[in-house]
Amino acid sequence: MTGGAPARRGTQEVTFTQQGMWVTEQAVKVGTAYHMPLLVHLRGALDSGALLAACAAVVDRHPMLRGVVAEVDDELRLVPGAEVPVRRATGSPGGSPDGFPTGSPDGFPTGSPDVEGAAGVDAAVREEILREFDLEHGPLARFTLFETGPGRHLLVFVAHHLIFDGQSKDILVRDLAAFYNGERPSPLPGIDHGRSERDRVAAMLPAAKEFWAPRWRDPGETVLLGRALRSRRAGEGRVLRLTADPSVPGLTRFEVLLAALHVLLSGYGNAEVTTAVDLSTRPAGAADHIGLFVNELPVASTPSPEATFREFATGLRAELRQVYRFRQVPLTRAMPRIRPHAALVPVSVSYRTRHEADPVFTGLDASVEWTVFNHAVRGALHLQCVDGPGGLTISLRYDPEAVPDAPRVADDLRLLLERATHDPDLPLKEILNQILE
Repeated sequence: MTGGAPARRGTQEVTFTQQGMWVTEQAVKVGTAYHMPLLVHLRGALDSGALLAACAAVVDRHPMLRGVVAEVDDELRLVPGAEVPVRRATGSPGGSPDGFPTGSPDGFPTGSPDVEGAAGVDAAVREEILREFDLEHGPLARFTLFETGPGRHLLVFVAHHLIFDGQSKDILVRDLAAFYNGERPSPLPGIDHGRSERDRVAAMLPAAKEFWAPRWRDPGETVLLGRALRSRRAGEGRVLRLTADPSVPGLTRFEVLLAALHVLLSGYGNAEVTTAVDLSTRPAGAADHIGLFVNELPVASTPSPEATFREFATGLRAELRQVYRFRQVPLTRAMPRIRPHAALVPVSVSYRTRHEADPVFTGLDASVEWTVFNHAVRGALHLQCVDGPGGLTISLRYDPEAVPDAPRVADDLRLLLERATHDPDLPLKEILNQILE
């Protein structure tokens, strides 16, 4: 341990997921795969000083946003990092944290180059998303406010996944709106999730080992339109977007979507299908806390062509319920010989439900982009899904080298969802014949 190591006092234990992600960052190149961007569009007479002050208040409320993972006494700990930047700009950030001169009237840093038109805004947002984080010193989050036209602003937030997850997006925007509107959210209780998680995992570990021993094996390859997918790395990606309303009585939208994905993969030639699923590990006491409360676990199936979609999806639902029992236990704890990879298997899914409409910013017309593309993908194919009041939005992220026919995959999945929800009692072989003929 070097002499400049941070002191243990004021630090917290990292969670197993944070530990695994940090190790992966050290062991393999992940690029921007762990960058989590969020865009808030604001139209109207914005009080920019009040909004930036609200951003700073959110950082004060959620110390996790200031955190970094560091080695302390030969252990990984969550420690305070550099201050989270809250910047105002009228132009492109120029790709460097030092590219924003200070001296604005309200005390927040400002930018200088003008953003001209939609292309200029897109380029500026892309730069913010791609800009590297300093994992050793931080910060691992940043806010930048762009004025994109008369009465139009765009707030760009980007965080590293080490300190942020999908549900944290909802919490951040909700608290941001509250502070902007002059409200004061009730104080948050302190938590040490890493320590409490270790107690829970230790209690569940023997049963988890017994559960995964006959289920887990190296995933090998997944066949997709005649190509063998083996990639579990992270790399530059592309994105396709689709919407759906996969409603089947007795099943959740997530269960229908995952079943459809497994059926599609079986139709592509996989007798045994394994996908990874991101599951929330957020305890009740952390319901309003920003942080990383996610565990990636595998879900396997062997779709029978003779089974109806409803029968198969119901069986997969039962398997999911078994997996949920051990959602708190990282697979690497139960199966410790697994080597670090950016993705557990080549095809994965993340899914979260939003029950409420976008928060209201007083006097403004506000809208939020919840599934902003980070220009990367973990594995060969990843579906990032948000089930909100307006329906199910799917961001299909893919490695263009591994999955050059991704538009066909997206179309096949959309058609399969339509067929399965229209008549869930059709045998799988008939559904697949209809969409793959």
